[in-house]
Amino acid sequence: MWKWKTEVEQPKGVIVIVHGACEHHGRYKWLVEMWKLSGYHVLMGDLPGQGTTTRRRGHIQSFDEYIIEVNEWLKEAKKFGLPLFLIGHSMGGLVVIRALQEKHHEVKAVILSSPCLGILYKPNKALELASRGLNVIAPSFKVDSKLNVEIATRNKAVQDLDENDSLYVTKVSVRWYRELIKAMEEAQKQVNKFQDVPLLLMQGGEDKIVDKSLVKQWFNKVDILEKTYKEWKGLYHEIFSEPERDEVFETAKRFFEAHCPKQRDLQSF
Repeated sequence: MWKWKTEVEQPKGVIVIVHGACEHHGRYKWLVEMWKLSGYHVLMGDLPGQGTTTRRRGHIQSFDEYIIEVNEWLKEAKKFGLPLFLIGHSMGGLVVIRALQEKHHEVKAVILSSPCLGILYKPNKALELASRGLNVIAPSFKVDSKLNVEIATRNKAVQDLDENDSLYVTKVSVRWYRELIKAMEEAQKQVNKFQDVPLLLMQGGEDKIVDKSLVKQWFNKVDILEKTYKEWKGLYHEIFSEPERDEVFETAKRFFEAHCPKQRDLQSF
């Protein structure tokens, strides 16, 4: 994992960011810098099988591997002794949801960015059936992820950077796919177990990866004291990469600032 410290004299808090499927922490440089400039430390790592991790690329044995990893990041972030905030994008959003359904964490507020609670691309029935069998006899068998930056963001500068990104995972295992499906189902089934923490869910209005109708379905069911749904009209999946990302960031910043203890109260941390 990596830690970036703000140069602000009195840091407001620490933010843990969980990236999405097939990508890595390096794609979040702009967002990390924006949070640092706003007075927050940032902590982030690469999920198992992705980015710079040494484990088999595009493969996991269980979705729990992601949850365990994020729990470690949160544990490390607490050492700063500052208010803790959490951001999960896409599959990272799903990891955050499952983590907060399984265990209570001392977080002040959570932002979910186009969380993966349903996918638009689905294999045909024959391939879907085959994946169930392969999950038993050949779980590490890999297929094309069908994910690419052109359907993730309209930002040409980001597209150009990602074109030759050797850390971007292009193939995923059958086990990875089956575990993703199972985790999405569990997130919906255990919606009432989601921790009661202030939540801002921001969804790309023209998302070509995640099924936003299932995102809305989960959001409407989650029973917590404070929740806000914001859909960004015309934006693709990666709302923090889109040409309008400054506006998206300002909305996220206002949300965290509203739940950040005043400087005089930080002595208790």
